[in-house]
Parts: sequence; structure tokens; C-alpha cells
Amino acid sequence: MTRTYILLFICVVVWGSNFIFGAILVNTFHPVLLTTLRLLFINLFFLAYAIMCKKDLYIEKNEMKSVLLIGVIGVAINQWSFYEGLQTADPTTAALILALTPVMTSILAVFILNEPLTAKLVIGGGIATFGVFFVIGVGQRFVFSEGLIWIFITMLSFSLSIVLIRKLGNRDDMFLITFFSSIFGFLIMLPFLTFTFSHITLKYSIESWSLLIVTAILMHGICTLVWNNQLRKAQASTAAMFLNLEPFVTMVVGYIILQKSVTAIQIIGAVFIVCGVYIATFGYGKKSRGQKVLFRKAT
Repeated sequence: MTRTYILLFICVVVWGSNFIFGAILVNTFHPVLLTTLRLLFINLFFLAYAIMCKKDLYIEKNEMKSVLLIGVIGVAINQWSFYEGLQTADPTTAALILALTPVMTSILAVFILNEPLTAKLVIGGGIATFGVFFVIGVGQRFVFSEGLIWIFITMLSFSLSIVLIRKLGNRDDMFLITFFSSIFGFLIMLPFLTFTFSHITLKYSIESWSLLIVTAILMHGICTLVWNNQLRKAQASTAAMFLNLEPFVTMVVGYIILQKSVTAIQIIGAVFIVCGVYIATFGYGKKSRGQKVLFRKAT
């Protein structure tokens, strides 16, 4: 189990670093081009993995529409909005906003999956949301920049994609859903790429290309496979607690690489967010016996 925890922690460190490396990459690549290229290399990695492991690349027809929707929302929109947002949004603030994902996922599940709205979800969600607005309000005087709006879209699209994946039901091999949704996401981005650029130039430095390719394969390829594999060995609630470390990883990596100082307001906000997410999601998925249900959608 120690090995599992170490691997989960490494994945979180890598994903937390994505905010910093993404902020660096958008200074070189246009967000649309960056999204398309990253998806290209991610899909090439997944294809190589599928061939090496002799995967049967097939999904049921009744799953195709859902996987396509996940590709649109959870891949294309999610990735695009993320890099659009990092052009102007502070990476640490972006990480704090995305830390709301577990709470937003639980709220969406109430209306889409008919799961109960419990008192602890409302209380925890309120505390976490307060943490985000504390950072934006006190730290930035409630200035919602275009970048922050894009990051909120990233958080919403990610949360919705998680709910859609859960709606498909439990599968022994989630790789196929990941692979085909990534393929669809890439194909959806191609028209936007041709619409955005009349002429595409790929003359970038070796350093820029290396950072793009390595981060794409490592963060969205290798870490995704490792995380999904280790989830079979660790409780979901334990894995969720590791994800709460992402904002703090972003703060540390941002300070090391970008020499970006971390404010007391961001730290206080992060504490509120982590505490709120913990309250809202601890024991999530277990029977709600003993929990006060405030609302349940009629079926």
C-alpha cells in the first residue's frame, strides 16, 4: 500500500506542476494550437500503449454518444479553456479554483445521477467556495479577469465529464473511454485550428517542443494510466485527499520555477478550500445513512 500512496503522490505532484508548465507554454504556443498538439501526442502515446498491451480498441454502440460528449466537454473544452485561462490567470489561483472540482461534481451528480444533496455537501461546498472567493475577493478585489472565467469553465467541464463517465457505469477497463474521448477531442479541435490560423507555423525552439511533448505524455498519458491503476488498490476517498494537495504543489513549483511568491491570502484560501472539499466529499460513495438529506431529485 505504501507503493500505491507514493505513486498517487507523484501523480499529484506532476499534475500540480501542470499549472506552471502550462503558463510557460502559453507564452509560446497559441492555446488552440497548444491544445491540438498536446492531444495529438497524448493520442499517439495511448495508441502505442494499446498496441503494446494488445488492447481491443472497441466500444459498444450505445456508449458512443456518451464518449463523444465526454470528448467534447471533458477533453476539447476542458483543455482549450485551461490554456486560454492560463494566458492571464495566476497559476496558483487557477489551481485553487480547480480544487472545487470534487464539490461541483457532487452537486452535478444530484441533478444528473439523482444522488442526494446532503447537509455536509452544502456546508463543505460553502466553505470551499468561500475559500475561492476569499482569494479572488480579498486578493484581487473581486476582479474576475477573462482568464479566471476560462478557468471556471475548465472546472465545470471537468466536473461534468466525471459525472458523465460515472453515468456510463463501472468498467473493468476505463482506458477505452479515455482513449476514444481523447480521439474525439482531438478531431473536434481540428476545425477550430484551421479557423483560427490561415497559416500554421511550427518553427519553435527544441526546448519548447520538448516541454510540450514531455508534459503532454507524462501528465495526461503516463500519470492517467498510473492513477487509474492505483485507484483499484486505494480507496477513492484516500485518492481524493491526495488531489487536495494540488494547489500547494502549484505554489511550491511556481516559487521554484517562476520565482512567484505565495501570498498569505492564497494560503488561507487554500486551507478553506481543502477543508471544505474534505467535509463535502469524505466518505462519498458510501451509504448516506445518518446523513441529513436536504434534497433528492424525483425520478
